[in-house]
Amino acid sequence: MDLDGAALPHTEAMAITEPDAAVRRATVDDAAELTRLRSVMFLEMGRDPSLLTPAWQRANTEHFCRRLADRDLFAAFVIDQPDGALAACAVGWLNPHLIGTHNQSGMTGYVANMSTDPSCRRQGYGRAALEALLDWMRSTGIRTVDLHATADGERIYRSLGFTEPVDTALTLRL
Repeated sequence: MDLDGAALPHTEAMAITEPDAAVRRATVDDAAELTRLRSVMFLEMGRDPSLLTPAWQRANTEHFCRRLADRDLFAAFVIDQPDGALAACAVGWLNPHLIGTHNQSGMTGYVANMSTDPSCRRQGYGRAALEALLDWMRSTGIRTVDLHATADGERIYRSLGFTEPVDTALTLRL
């Protein structure tokens, strides 16, 4: 599967069409729809649907409202469906780090959430939203963007220039 959750063709003959909808930056008014698309993403990843409770949805929507208000460090880019629902989203933020030898700004980007409504897949919406998010990140002067890719999304990320990190990345779950 690809970033939009659709099975990838085994041949390069099938191309994703260019989206004919405009990408825009999300506002707090989009928080509930961003939560819906986040739920879609988790379900596509095989997460337990019983964890996506109404309480989780409320907390997630409230979190999006708070984060979307911080336009300097957080952004979501979306494409609207004609009915007002969101077709796709790309969500990310800037992380402060210590200044290093390769990172003179002390900031890195992080792509946290990519999702496309099942009815809107294979139209290039996910890619368009991600490209807008990456353009925003570039405009801030950062030089590195990280993400955790699923096997389904890895192909599109690599097509946009993502590679393995130079240093080994490890995680400790506490």
